[in-house]
Amino acid sequence: MVRTMFKSKIHRATVTGANVQYIGSITIDADLLAAADLVEYEKVQVVDVDNGQRLETYVIAGTPGSGEVCLNGAAARLVSPGDKVIIMSYAQVQEPIPQPWTPTVVFVDADNRIVQVTGEEKANTRFADYVPEMS
Repeated sequence: MVRTMFKSKIHRATVTGANVQYIGSITIDADLLAAADLVEYEKVQVVDVDNGQRLETYVIAGTPGSGEVCLNGAAARLVSPGDKVIIMSYAQVQEPIPQPWTPTVVFVDADNRIVQVTGEEKANTRFADYVPEMS
């Protein structure tokens, strides 16, 4: 059996732009992509923490160090600049699942600068429990 497993995410990134006129995708700072083990054209799920919208699209690499997180095309109608989003990727994994399974979790600050990268995520834990300086 093949299972779809959570592979990586960028947690609570700030949307820096929404460009309806672009053909499609999400543009993400290349440094964030590398930290989250994401590659250009990889499928991602984007969840808007502020309005509850969920969408799927693919990644386009933005300028390294820019902090850019820009939704393009139709997806731009579902978010607003300044919204917090969670950008997640998944992998198809053949059983038995390698143990331990450790997804990559990238925490960012308000400017989308990397604060912490971890392979850990616990249920019922607040963002500030992972990134105390953000509380």
